[in-house]
Amino acid sequence: MAQLTAPPSVLDETPTLRGITIAGPRALFWQRFAMLFATILPLLGLGLAMWATWGWGMSGVDLGLFLGFYVVTGLGITVGFHRLFTHQSFKAPTPVRVAFAIAGSLAIQGAIIDWVATHRRHHAYSDQYGDPHSPHVDAAGGTVGMLKGLWYAHLGWLFSPDGTVQKAWAPDLLKDPAIARVSRWFPQIVAASFLAPAVLGGLLTMSFTGALTGFLWGGLVRIFLLHHVTWSINSICHVFGTRPFESHDEARNNPVMAIIGFGEGWHNAHHAFPASARHGLRWWEFDSSWIVIRTLSLVGLARDIKLPSATQMARRTRDRARPRAAARVG
Repeated sequence: MAQLTAPPSVLDETPTLRGITIAGPRALFWQRFAMLFATILPLLGLGLAMWATWGWGMSGVDLGLFLGFYVVTGLGITVGFHRLFTHQSFKAPTPVRVAFAIAGSLAIQGAIIDWVATHRRHHAYSDQYGDPHSPHVDAAGGTVGMLKGLWYAHLGWLFSPDGTVQKAWAPDLLKDPAIARVSRWFPQIVAASFLAPAVLGGLLTMSFTGALTGFLWGGLVRIFLLHHVTWSINSICHVFGTRPFESHDEARNNPVMAIIGFGEGWHNAHHAFPASARHGLRWWEFDSSWIVIRTLSLVGLARDIKLPSATQMARRTRDRARPRAAARVG
């Protein structure tokens, strides 16, 4: 595993000028408390769901709620938070933007402006000093060092005292009234993310048991799984996989993570072409988020879609096989 350290020129710079600030003791306490709540509660929900269904299995309603909320909130992160808002890979009308902002917020991975600001900072310093969740920066060598790096990139960084300044990394979203409003609504959206599956489960089964199992499977278990899939892009996809493109960091393509992560596992391609709306750039690389964006474009709800040209892809290809350019979208 590559061991990267902070360049002196970077260390000497003032953190606030680089869009990074150090949280105070009180802010850090509440940050850690919130993250403990967000990580432990879904884990407890997974245990409760397994206990509740032991011996008779998962109902069709529970499965539908789990899959439905997983897909909606997962695409809210990948298509919305990531490709639309962070990298501006395509443009969409305000109602579509708001819908994706709400869907991503339901994933409970942070308010939209904070999420976008953190991810833009990640790309600016990917696997270097300043990256909020690299498994390589300051990592020791050997298996133990690799495991420590994976842990930090997966979950440990969430408890770090370093903070990302929204004004430095997401000024465009702060100036967008609709998106700023959704960001302020985050506490209410979190409550809705827990309550909606319970309400639907109760109404669909007309029972308290249906409400409880809906809360467990459509709420807690779904949040637990989606959290760890998303965090695995930060950890696993910077250590395990292939690097068909030059990306100036350790980002990797991982097909397993691409399937369960709505195409985000084609991480090397994404870091090579961050603005691309399509991450699975080769014909066999399934990218469900790209299918959603392409479908939106066909019905007039997405435009100005960004894709790398054949020349750009050829320049960054590491092996002799030159991939064909992604199809242009009008």
